[in-house]
Amino acid sequence: MALSFCGNNVAYSVEKGVLNNGCFVDALNLVPHVFLLFITFPILFIGWGSQSSKVQIHHNTWLHFPGHNMRWILTFLLLFVHVCEFAEGLVSNNVMKTNHLHLFMPAFIGFIAATTSVVYYHNIETSNFPKLLLVLFIYWVLAFITKSIKLWKFAVFNVGPQHLRFCITAALVILYGLLMGVEINVIRVRKYVFFANSQKVKPPEDLQDLGVRFLQPFVNLLSKATYWWMNPLIIGAHKRPIELKKIGKLPIAMRALTNYLRLKDAYEDQRTPEDPDRAPSIWRSMYRAFGRPILLSSTFRYLADLLGFAGPLCISGIVKYLKDKDDVAPADKMKETYLGVYFMSSTELLQNSSVLAVLLFLALVLQRTFLQASYYVTIETGINLRGALLAMIYNKILRLSTSNMSMGEMTLGQINNLVAIETNQLMWFLFLCPNLWAMPVQIVMGVILLYYLLGWSALVGASVIVLLAPVQYLIATKLADTQKSTLEHSTDRLKKTSEILKGIKLLKLYAWENIFCDSVEETRGKELTSLRTFAFYTSLSIFMNAAIPIAAVLATFVMHHFINKSGPSPSEAFAALALFHILVTPLFLLSTVVRFAVKALVSVQKLGEFLQSDEIGDDSWRNGDISVSLEGGKKHLGMTKAINRKQPMRYQMDNYEQPSRRQMRPTETEDVAVKVSHGAFTWGNNLLTLSDINISIPTGQLTMIVGQVGCGKSSLLLAMLGEMQAIEGMVYWSKHPDCQMVHEGNISWSETEESDEDNRSKNRNSVAYAAQKSWLLNATVEENITFGSPFNKQRYKAVIDACSLQPDIDLLPFGDQTEIGERGINLSGGQRQRICVGRALYQNTNIVFLDDPFSALDIHLSDHLMQEGILKLLQDDKRTVVLVTHKLQYLIHADWIIAMKDGSVLREGTLKDIQTHDIELYDHWKTLMNRNDQELEKDIQQDSQTTLERKTLRRAFYSREAKNQIDDEDEEEEEEEEDDDNMSTTTNRRSKIPWKMCWCYLSSGGFFMVFMMVSSKLLKHSVIVAIDYWLALWTSSKTNRSNDTGADMLNGTMLANGGNNTLSTPGTPEAEHDYYLPVFIILCAAGITLCLITSLTVEFLGVSAATNLHHNLLNKIIHAPIRFFDVTPLGQILNRFSADTNIIDQHIPPTLESLTRSTLLCLSAIGVIASITPAFLIALIPLAVAFYFIQKYFRVASKDLQDLDDSTQLPLLCHFSETAEGLTTIRAFRHEARFKQRMLELTDTNNTAYLFLSAANRWLEVRTDYLGAVIVLTAAVASICSFRYGLPAGGLVGLGLTYALTVTNYLNWVVRNLADLEVQMAAVKKVNSFLSTESENYEGSMDTSQVPENWPQEGEIKIQDLCVRYDPMLKPVLKHVNAYIKPGQKVGICGRTGSGKSSLSLAFFNMVDIYEGKILIDGIDICKLPLQTLRSRLSIILQDPVLFSGSIRFNLDPERTCTDDRLWEALEIAQLKNMVKALPGGLDAVVTEGGENFSVGQRQLFCLARAFVRKSSILIMDEATASIDMATENILQKVVMTAFADRTVVTIAHRVHTILTADLVIVMKRGNILEYDKPETLLEQEDGMFASFVKADM
Repeated sequence: MALSFCGNNVAYSVEKGVLNNGCFVDALNLVPHVFLLFITFPILFIGWGSQSSKVQIHHNTWLHFPGHNMRWILTFLLLFVHVCEFAEGLVSNNVMKTNHLHLFMPAFIGFIAATTSVVYYHNIETSNFPKLLLVLFIYWVLAFITKSIKLWKFAVFNVGPQHLRFCITAALVILYGLLMGVEINVIRVRKYVFFANSQKVKPPEDLQDLGVRFLQPFVNLLSKATYWWMNPLIIGAHKRPIELKKIGKLPIAMRALTNYLRLKDAYEDQRTPEDPDRAPSIWRSMYRAFGRPILLSSTFRYLADLLGFAGPLCISGIVKYLKDKDDVAPADKMKETYLGVYFMSSTELLQNSSVLAVLLFLALVLQRTFLQASYYVTIETGINLRGALLAMIYNKILRLSTSNMSMGEMTLGQINNLVAIETNQLMWFLFLCPNLWAMPVQIVMGVILLYYLLGWSALVGASVIVLLAPVQYLIATKLADTQKSTLEHSTDRLKKTSEILKGIKLLKLYAWENIFCDSVEETRGKELTSLRTFAFYTSLSIFMNAAIPIAAVLATFVMHHFINKSGPSPSEAFAALALFHILVTPLFLLSTVVRFAVKALVSVQKLGEFLQSDEIGDDSWRNGDISVSLEGGKKHLGMTKAINRKQPMRYQMDNYEQPSRRQMRPTETEDVAVKVSHGAFTWGNNLLTLSDINISIPTGQLTMIVGQVGCGKSSLLLAMLGEMQAIEGMVYWSKHPDCQMVHEGNISWSETEESDEDNRSKNRNSVAYAAQKSWLLNATVEENITFGSPFNKQRYKAVIDACSLQPDIDLLPFGDQTEIGERGINLSGGQRQRICVGRALYQNTNIVFLDDPFSALDIHLSDHLMQEGILKLLQDDKRTVVLVTHKLQYLIHADWIIAMKDGSVLREGTLKDIQTHDIELYDHWKTLMNRNDQELEKDIQQDSQTTLERKTLRRAFYSREAKNQIDDEDEEEEEEEEDDDNMSTTTNRRSKIPWKMCWCYLSSGGFFMVFMMVSSKLLKHSVIVAIDYWLALWTSSKTNRSNDTGADMLNGTMLANGGNNTLSTPGTPEAEHDYYLPVFIILCAAGITLCLITSLTVEFLGVSAATNLHHNLLNKIIHAPIRFFDVTPLGQILNRFSADTNIIDQHIPPTLESLTRSTLLCLSAIGVIASITPAFLIALIPLAVAFYFIQKYFRVASKDLQDLDDSTQLPLLCHFSETAEGLTTIRAFRHEARFKQRMLELTDTNNTAYLFLSAANRWLEVRTDYLGAVIVLTAAVASICSFRYGLPAGGLVGLGLTYALTVTNYLNWVVRNLADLEVQMAAVKKVNSFLSTESENYEGSMDTSQVPENWPQEGEIKIQDLCVRYDPMLKPVLKHVNAYIKPGQKVGICGRTGSGKSSLSLAFFNMVDIYEGKILIDGIDICKLPLQTLRSRLSIILQDPVLFSGSIRFNLDPERTCTDDRLWEALEIAQLKNMVKALPGGLDAVVTEGGENFSVGQRQLFCLARAFVRKSSILIMDEATASIDMATENILQKVVMTAFADRTVVTIAHRVHTILTADLVIVMKRGNILEYDKPETLLEQEDGMFASFVKADM
């Protein structure tokens, strides 16, 4: 057939007028398209040529012209209509005798022109050159005119809407008209032509700021829909990891501050003037702030769901019309000819299976695009909501009343839960919330369609699904409950584990590790029980999900069989099958969504309660006089202005909320800084803590507050700071002498011009406060000390010297730039305390409150701090200092003394006043101050606790280097991987899947379980394929029977049946029923059973793996040598027990299940399609390659983004808990605004990472979905082509297409699960690395039976030639020590830091590596003893008091071996009997975690009591009296001498005067014994070491 434009030759005649020739009209339509192509191509090539020189246009120019989205949408519609026109032309052309090119050629060129128009537009837009848009304007006008002529001619020739071509032409006219309108609108707004002055436009603020890398809101529509802009990021990740720099900042609209203001306004607006106390509804404020995007997302969702039903319908059409080919003779079709060509009716086009295949493809692509768009919008909204909620919670935390925190109404845990759990749950609810209203619609639609396909029997199947939905919901609620109990048990277990790890030294020394280990194992047992329940319900839920569609299909087809007697046709059957698959998803998800909705309700309730809880400061004095607060407000404004000048982009959070609290009232006495009159204060439980307080604190003087443990000294400070509730009375703060003071301070410190107005107002109400419990930020040492003040070198140095921090800083790996705090390096108490004091000294405030700054410091440091810091630094500045202390020897320095007793003031005045008025108090003090003040100045270096702390630090670092990073430090591990970043490795980054770890995980689950899992999985999937295949055979055979057409069909079935000849003779219909139905039922039953078995095996495999891994980990770590704990940071070990164990327990099993299921589903689907149409395999190769690259790039990028998300989440959570812990300090310093700012930055960083992670997931899903759509298209085309040659039966085509549809759903799950599994296996890897640590040698060479029952009876110690080191890689700490201690002797050991005293005490317990020499106790070499025996027979008191949560009885005697009388006796010896008696429950009174409910001194006394309970004949005291006030210490010394008269006591001294009464003194130096004699003898040697110590200490 010749190809001619107009078909037969008659068509070229134009007798009736040129425009009346249809062919000419079509040719006219070509003109605009050709015009556009001719003009735009040169422009595009020139443009592209010039662009390629600039590598990437900066996105400043991504400025959308008006009507941008509208234009894209219209162009897409235009393209679609052109495709329809082309298809219609082709199909009509096939009807006629000759080829009429003019039917489809213009459509084809039009398609190309439309594509060009949009590419051209995009390039003009990015280069911002609107004048070139004129070309497009002309094109739209011309196209509009030519199409209108065509439409008009159609009308003239009676072609009406019943003809498809008329409708298409009309649609094109409308579209061209609209596009013309859009173009006119651009001219109207931008005025780039026809107007004198064109509009100058600037790009949005976000894009001017180059830091914004999240471009989703700014790119064009196509890039938005397909996440094209993510390509460079994701592909680049393959070369080098994604860092925080790469993901940049958040766009302004998504920042936490913006959203916080939106939510806060919506929240506050609900407080009406009539009803100011009404609690605003959080739901309503969420809806007001974030309702619109949710509605948009829901719209997308509805569109996607409706398009989803196109799949089954198209399949049904394709199968049906493949059969009914060429029934109608072409003769009667030719009637519909006008203008010499054939016009088809509107429905006829949809009866062509090739057209349907293309439609199916387009529907899938659109459906997936809408679905991903809906997901993206909800996720973005959810992230915005989370940012806003976090900011709200944080603001509230900063205003919480302290009593709430300390009385335990609001525990830290609750706040952390709010931040970590409740906000996330609300965010998740928002993610899932469009499902709530989309799913019912989807279900209803599905049921209607099923009814239309299969009649009543479909309703049976649907009812099976609907009836099983409540069961799903039940299972889901059960799951939630079990998860809750699992969580409770695991927090309990974690608490126990962390206590064990914190007190591990004590546990080992007392040989209690097994008791504690068992208690953890017991809790773990409970946790595992709930984990098993959890696994059971999870597997049930997976089972339901897999089995419901099988059950529904079974019910439907059996019913259909009995109702209709003839089975369904293949087209109906497979459309129904596809519909069931579609229906199951919403039902499965519905239970999850409902569960999340319930959780969200609870979360909102908790949040509401929290936001309504008590705030600090409703008292009048805080707000001062009205006039004052106005002035304060002005000052605040001034301050923010100053800040904004320096950093224009930094948004000030809450300058409008900063209340100027604690305004001052001018009082009568101007030289008083703070005055309290008639004060009575409470912590909010109606018990007065402080009563009848009348004090005044003189300005610029040093005031000391003294008193016994627990008499309310700290509370008094807090009451003055406004943290306690004042029941009556007032606190006045003077505000007069501020100005000159600040100036003086500045001049003495630095000659800067800091004295401007802003600074003063900033320092106005700020009080430098060092709390008793030291509080550090997770930041560098320097940041902890400067605490947000400008860095000033001289001042900083002076502070460091005053606190003698320099030696400690030198030990840290990065000096004062080392991170400390929870996540950083663990410092000891003294070091932490000195840093806190340093912070208070450094701040430029007029008033300094120091709460017992000496408690954790030894004599030497305290003196230095007192002299250099308090007396010199602060007093020279004339700053007002209030000092709480136990060290009475400093009273002589005080300008004013406040003595307290039992919550009220005993005395107030100077030391002279007290000396004259209250002689007995003064005498009492004097006896306590038994040391001469003249010798304070003598700087003889003397051993101390500090130096001991420095020693542990040094040990930790020294050993860290020694170990040479063998430890699996997570960070180091990452670095090692990325160290070799040279060019060879950059190309391929970490795309390997950790198979080794997977194997390790599976093998710890047990081989039997693994075998079960694999075999049942494979069986299940083969059975499921068999079911569908059988259905295909059944339906195909039925249609053949009923039609009785063509034996060829039958042969097709026969071949498929493997030549089973029973069917070759057409028997009675009953015979075949008997044959197909039972097999179908049996197969379905088998499938359902196998579903149950597989889901159970996977979950229980997970549980047994988790059991084994945790058990081994705990045992390894508890029995590791003490050295391991010096070297490995506590946080890292705890992480293994918390985060990693949690991943292994709960996250790996479902991921593994989902991964195997989706992979097998995809494989079986591809297998089925390939077996039906082998031609499909050829098309599969390029698809497989594409898929491989997509998953390869995605996995790497996803892992990086997930790491970023995790690593940015930690600082955020830490910042919250940090703030809650340091509330008093932050408020005293007045640093709320700075902390808010920090919180906003952290939130934004975390949200950026999360946004990118979810955008990357969308990137992947869009791509895999499009791949899936292509698979469906190729499968359909392949089937249609091979059907022409009569290969597959209709049923099998349906089967292939149904399977192809499922592939689209599961492809992205394969990749997502792979990526998740890769991340989760890292947890197994980390746990595994700890399993290789060496344990201590517990056995010893002697048997327990050989050791005498009551050994050591005498308590005689011989040390022979002892050499000790901490690790075979380190230098020895004790070298050839010899000593002999007689039974019952009291021995004192002293020496400078690092002389090996503590190492000697550890050597008695065989805690260190004794590599030469031996220690004999009562003649037995301790190295030969089993450790348990040795350690359980000696007692030791450590310098840091360690208490465990539980009862007092448990703390004294965890083994439960002693009588109550013995415990009381021990408590009496330790001076605690009266206090314990007063507690509720006596011996069973509660000890909170770490013993926080007792003061440090009391805790130390408990530890002494603990040593007394164990009646061993040898007691070792390792600097045990460090943190006790002198009165108590003196009592103790006496007690030890009496109660332990007949036992051997070895005291390692920290204040030398404590061992003056000893029988024997050993002075050590550098691991050797220097002096060894009676103290009296040693004192006589004037130049001896001991003598010099004593001089220093007197």
